[in-house]
Amino acid sequence: MRTIRYQEIAHTLRDRLSAFGPGHVLPSESDLSAEFGVSRVTIRRALETLREEGLVESRQGFGWYVAMAPLQQRLGRLETIEGQLRERGINPERQILEFAFVAAPAHVAAQLGCTQVLRVKRRNLADGAPFAVVTVWCPAALGQHLSRRDVERKPFYELLGVQLHGATQTIGAAVANEPDAILLEVPVGSPLLRCERLTTTITGDPVLLSEHIFPAHRTEFVVDLPHAEPSIVPSGLRLVE
Repeated sequence: MRTIRYQEIAHTLRDRLSAFGPGHVLPSESDLSAEFGVSRVTIRRALETLREEGLVESRQGFGWYVAMAPLQQRLGRLETIEGQLRERGINPERQILEFAFVAAPAHVAAQLGCTQVLRVKRRNLADGAPFAVVTVWCPAALGQHLSRRDVERKPFYELLGVQLHGATQTIGAAVANEPDAILLEVPVGSPLLRCERLTTTITGDPVLLSEHIFPAHRTEFVVDLPHAEPSIVPSGLRLVE
């Protein structure tokens, strides 16, 4: 039986997908078109065939990627996403990229009320695939006893030696610059979710400021909303001018 060209391409790509992890971004339609010497229409038909089989997905800003269930983070309590991943049988890993005591940038100094901080930047992996780039700042006085190995093995929440009250978390949209795109293995300019979290003690003192960058196609935030009086504005959300 004669095989149609897009079916041949779908078969070739299907074999490749087994070597890629969930969420892996595929080459662009233009690159695949050049590789196979066919039009983008033919490439798109091949990819749509794979999508019908549940093997790939597409999203604006990313193009095509290996299908996956999004990594979910529940925001109802103060905990790390890594603990939630372990509960789902996913193996989390931390790669420390920077560990240094530095002068606090202006926005960090304003939030933490100090001039010297410990700055830690890391890449988080889930089953070997990158899912976040995280930068954490804490007052130097609180972090002076910590080592690079400490923050690689445990979350800051367990290392500071203070009793925590909770955190305020702000979630917004961003686009991937080149350094973050390389670390997250996504195209430059692709959509990201950016979280900023300020953690305080039971006395209200700020002790941690962190920035979390997630690829938007791999991440979902889940918030459980209690019953409240009817309102046109969802509880906990603020409008940004």
